[in-house]
Amino acid sequence: QVLLVESGGGLVQPGGSLRLSCAASGSFFSIEAMGWYRQAPGKERELVAAVTPGGSTTLATSVKGRFTISRNNINNTIYLQMNSLKPEDTAVYYCNADVVYRTTRTYWGQGTQVTVSP
Repeated sequence: QVLLVESGGGLVQPGGSLRLSCAASGSFFSIEAMGWYRQAPGKERELVAAVTPGGSTTLATSVKGRFTISRNNINNTIYLQMNSLKPEDTAVYYCNADVVYRTTRTYWGQGTQVTVSP
């Protein structure tokens, strides 16, 4: 069993910054890609950013130049630094990890709310 625990969400004004963290714990051999998805009310869940164990990153076009994803392989944690936040960034942000044990399985965190509002 693997647990992903997210933290760092909250309310911020437009132009502000937040940093999300996601820590993985439990029994596993390794973790492949980890990432952040978000889901706004009435919309489908979408990929925001992802990072491989080697540090290669993928960012959604809408967040390039504003968000940065990073990873610490020692403590199995990823971070999402969000700058220049916009109201359209408001959503529940979910952590995601592809975990290798006997097979590879995708796990999700419980989600953390990010609200960007004056």
